[in-house]
Amino acid sequence: MEEKAIYVGRDLPPKIRERHAVYAPRPITTIENFAQGNRACVGCAEALAVRLVCKALGDNVIIVMATGCMEIVSSQLPYTSWSVPWIHTLFENTAAVASGIEAGLKAMNRKGRRLLPGVKAVAMAGDGGTADIGLQALSGALERRHNFLYICFDNEAYMNTGIQRSSSTPYGASTTTSPAGKVSIGQVTWKKNMPGIAVAHDIPYVATACPSYPFDLMDKVSKGVATNGPAYIHILSVCPTGWRCPTELGVRIGRLAVETGIFPLYEVENGKYKLSLDFPKLKPVYEYMELQGRFRHLSDEAINEIQQRVTAEYAKLKEKVASSLVHAGSQKDS
Repeated sequence: MEEKAIYVGRDLPPKIRERHAVYAPRPITTIENFAQGNRACVGCAEALAVRLVCKALGDNVIIVMATGCMEIVSSQLPYTSWSVPWIHTLFENTAAVASGIEAGLKAMNRKGRRLLPGVKAVAMAGDGGTADIGLQALSGALERRHNFLYICFDNEAYMNTGIQRSSSTPYGASTTTSPAGKVSIGQVTWKKNMPGIAVAHDIPYVATACPSYPFDLMDKVSKGVATNGPAYIHILSVCPTGWRCPTELGVRIGRLAVETGIFPLYEVENGKYKLSLDFPKLKPVYEYMELQGRFRHLSDEAINEIQQRVTAEYAKLKEKVASSLVHAGSQKDS
């Protein structure tokens, strides 16, 4: 297939393009390895994220995907939305299957049987298949230093099976298994920090991304797939169905998640933190939450508690970034 390119982002104001490289127009491929015609819900930001990821990955990959929304909408026999090698696996063993593929590719290479150089195993799963059911296999694969890329598409609940809570569901959100009511605020625990868990495995590359910032997302996927060793990318994926928001607001809500500091965009390369996008002042979390029905029951007191938590966590992240800059400076001087 002939590869063509289109330009995205021409309509953005010049000052924004100059200030933030994540908005700068650039050519991207028109080849779709995640084909149109899948059965994702209207307004699904996760389908957009998968499409962007596949544009950045290219053709030289083998994708392993856990059971979940994207597996269901893309693989109804006898149809498929995938134009690259793709394997459906279980919630709990996505990273294990990717590890096996990576080990098999190494063995084929030793025996001179690999047809294409540089084939990369890429694992994909939702937050349930990553932070909950698949965490043990993922931790093992990262610890063993398998040369693969793991991507978590985080829509903050088990959306495919009925909007049940996961450990990635944010505090205060109402789901079918953490319903809000007279005696419950909804989800009573704070969102699990999966990027932080990946960083704790001392792997070469960890990043967060959101399809509301497409160029930033694609750049990080390109870095991740080119990394020699394990890489982990955590992508926030707005789910209008589960978040109870208008289908046309997916991109806007994703940007508000970043602009409020609820989901900051950053990279950790060899232990060094770098913010991808920073703001002189964060927007209040209320602007993000008021657009979603899953938060509509929250009192001003609860929203203020969430605001304090977000502010504190964002400050911790900026401290890590500052510390990384100081460390890099001291190494340069020495």
